[in-house]
Amino acid sequence: MTLPSVDELKSQAKRLKKALNAKGQTLSHGQALELVSAQHGFRDWNTASATALRPNRLPFAVGDRVSGSYMQQAFEGEIVALTKLGAKDRYQVTVQFDQAVDVVTFDSFSAYRSRVTCVIRADGIAVKQTSNGEPYLKMQPAVL
Repeated sequence: MTLPSVDELKSQAKRLKKALNAKGQTLSHGQALELVSAQHGFRDWNTASATALRPNRLPFAVGDRVSGSYMQQAFEGEIVALTKLGAKDRYQVTVQFDQAVDVVTFDSFSAYRSRVTCVIRADGIAVKQTSNGEPYLKMQPAVL
């Protein structure tokens, strides 16, 4: 999913404010911007608008908190490296997990990973897939 432009985010906030005000719930424009930002996975309006203004509008940066799944196991962590690969919509990302993730599904064996590097698209989905067709990594900005 591509992040909307700043103008579209502002329009969403105006529509949200109007809809809630029509139902008797008072909401300032600033509060509406914050709610729209949270809906898109950002901690606040400043982060959402800064991300939307980036030329490639990639919603990730080094130091960002992210959550999602790696090898179909849930995780939360931090992006420690991010590199654009060529002219295509491809990025190499390294994520440090808060808690190691067991990537083996057998009861009698475990293999834990605390840091992984994958090639992703701008939507945070890994290019490579497991044998059952699931992407290795699916991530989105963590809501703080």
